[in-house]
Amino acid sequence: MQRILSYMRKAIEEYKMIEEGDKIAVCLSGGKDSITMLTAFKALQRFYPKKFEIIAISINPGFEHFDTKLLKNICDNLDIPLFIGESNAKAIVFDIRKEKNPCSLCANLRRGIINSIAIQEGCNKIALGHNQDDVLETFLLNLLYTGSIGTFSPVSYMDRTKITLIRPLVYTPEKTIRSFVRRNNIEVMKKVCPMDGTSKREDMKQLIFSLTKSIPMLRANLFGAIQRNLPDWKVNK
Repeated sequence: MQRILSYMRKAIEEYKMIEEGDKIAVCLSGGKDSITMLTAFKALQRFYPKKFEIIAISINPGFEHFDTKLLKNICDNLDIPLFIGESNAKAIVFDIRKEKNPCSLCANLRRGIINSIAIQEGCNKIALGHNQDDVLETFLLNLLYTGSIGTFSPVSYMDRTKITLIRPLVYTPEKTIRSFVRRNNIEVMKKVCPMDGTSKREDMKQLIFSLTKSIPMLRANLFGAIQRNLPDWKVNK
């Protein structure tokens, strides 16, 4: 946990993700990233100098292996309130529209429900569990498929909802999260989405893995380029 907290606190402090009195809705999908983030937030809450509240929000997209009991057990053990929203994402995205690239539409459907619950519960921030690998993969997706240079931001303010999105795991490598979950025998939700492991994002993951064999500094170089050249990623020290 100390290693996770070290990465997470660095991101939080460098990008000023938490302020005194914040109420943060932590998005809990049941995967390794979101469970790790929620657990780390609970640990951080005990000693962080700025006091904040946390709740967990999960969206049931209608997939077969969505495990409500697992999510409730996680939150009960951490003593964190859990709010589960129901979505018809599976029916709309896969059954009706039969999207070939469903991830964007599915995410938009879930995002709307998350925002509504967060506002209803008085939250001013929403925490998403994107890790460092997600940052790099999104950067390559944008570069190779759209010809644009960019990735999601560590902090984003949404004018319409007046809610700030934060991503506290952006410095945390996926392998560190995977190791944390394994060492602590943390149960994660089984494969829920049929796109898991088959999307273009997975292709980017494999590309990074392959290139790193011959370019050991690839990950650090990519991340450094993002921080130096994207305005939202520049850190004023």
